[in-house]
Amino acid sequence: MAEDTRLLVRLAAALGRSVIRPDRARLLETMDDVLRAGDPDAAEEVLLQSYLFLGYPAALNAFMLWRKRSGRRAPEPADADWSAWEQRGVEVCSRVYDGQYEQLRHTVQQLHGDLDRWAVAEGYGKVLGREGLDLVQRELCTVAMLASLTASRQLYAHLRGALNVGADAADVERVLDWIGDLLTRDRRRDAWKVWAKVQERYVKSRQSREDHVR
Repeated sequence: MAEDTRLLVRLAAALGRSVIRPDRARLLETMDDVLRAGDPDAAEEVLLQSYLFLGYPAALNAFMLWRKRSGRRAPEPADADWSAWEQRGVEVCSRVYDGQYEQLRHTVQQLHGDLDRWAVAEGYGKVLGREGLDLVQRELCTVAMLASLTASRQLYAHLRGALNVGADAADVERVLDWIGDLLTRDRRRDAWKVWAKVQERYVKSRQSREDHVR
């Protein structure tokens, strides 16, 4: 994968780390790396999508640091179109979850119908379906954020999601290596354990589908 992706996933991991164990210096370091050798526009997309997984306070604080550090002005807001976001959200979410998409929708609907609609329209349509990053990069950055948190279920889903949208196993393992120094020892160990489960079940699932087609 490109150096730009390495810098973006490290920024994403540092954002996640800042929620659990605030480390302003490490976060600024990853921002400086992007400003020096990466794509600042893509970095803004990573910062923007962080509110989905880390919350508004973390995203707002990160953007305040970024604006001061980068000197970049905020872009104009995108036009709001909830109908288009909902349609795009269905497309993006179904790519990320592949054969588990219908089960995901059913499960979240049982929790709360509005949460289901918001997750699809806002999460996958308004945010993760935006231009500025391709879906593989977005999923790998999501993996990096979630690896910093105690969120094994969501990490599992997005590790699978990264594979579903086109990343391969080597890409994922490279990401986990790239962010290892930004994770606590427990989070690093747990991320690799979750990845091992994904590999085992993903391979079995794919094999089962292939056998069914034959």
